[in-house]
Amino acid sequence: MNTDEPVVPAPGGGGLVRVRIDFAYDGTDFSGWAAQPGLRTVEQELSTALTTVLRAPEPVRLTVAGRTDAGVHARGQVCHADVDPEAFGRLPGRSTRTPELAAVTRLGGVLPPDVVVRRVSVAPEGFDARFSAVQRRYLYRLCDRPAQADPLRRRDTVTMRHELDVEAMHQAAQLLLGLKDFAAFCKKREGATTIRTLLDYAWTRDEDGMLLGRVEADAFCHSMVRSLVGAVLPVGEGRQPVEWPAQVLSAGHRDPRVVVMPPHGLSLEEVSYPPDAELAARAREARAVRTVAGGAQGAMAAQPR
Repeated sequence: MNTDEPVVPAPGGGGLVRVRIDFAYDGTDFSGWAAQPGLRTVEQELSTALTTVLRAPEPVRLTVAGRTDAGVHARGQVCHADVDPEAFGRLPGRSTRTPELAAVTRLGGVLPPDVVVRRVSVAPEGFDARFSAVQRRYLYRLCDRPAQADPLRRRDTVTMRHELDVEAMHQAAQLLLGLKDFAAFCKKREGATTIRTLLDYAWTRDEDGMLLGRVEADAFCHSMVRSLVGAVLPVGEGRQPVEWPAQVLSAGHRDPRVVVMPPHGLSLEEVSYPPDAELAARAREARAVRTVAGGAQGAMAAQPR
């Protein structure tokens, strides 16, 4: 090993060291994050790569900050793995690199080009990639001027046939903010809550004329972001008033007029965590039962996305 201080076997437990992995991927050719038999997934590729570089006897298990569906991209994804500290410490070989830097280089050498590990670090005490997160930020890209569509960005931008009223979409989005039950915009899962805190939902037009939807929450339930985008589209098209998405939300059930938008326009941009001293407390809070006015409740632990 190339450092004077050994890798401390904590906080993974059982003599293991917990490492945090920050990474990005083009989701086009993946069947989502979660490993599935016979399908190519991000989890399978990253686990295989980590197992290979560590020469682990068993596949390395990963815990991700937020699962993404098939076709969804990520620029700021985070996961953690509990690994053998001796194997981790051997990664630099005879070089003067730290195990963390060596891990980035080694993983880059075995991963496919549509997955890039940006940083590997020993996680602080109490860190859990999934439950310690305080917020997740997504971006949805729309082109509503077909003649201006960039063919080089066809993998991450959805093209609409007609121009949209971005200001009306933004106004509609603002009415959805706060701690609410988003059952109307989620695919129900047994035992999973649909209560979330939508921290930010904003629509802007960038200098290239593209529409950008920024969506940020403490966590997301299944299909929530793409449904939130689909909910404001009728407003942008002039087919529904600004208040309509909020009315759908209040109804509390799926509305067939809300389209779940295509996955390729969506990217997970950032996952945020509290200061190190608050990580364990945040993980406990995220597992707690949540309520909103009216008595709706559920366990946050069901599956933050």
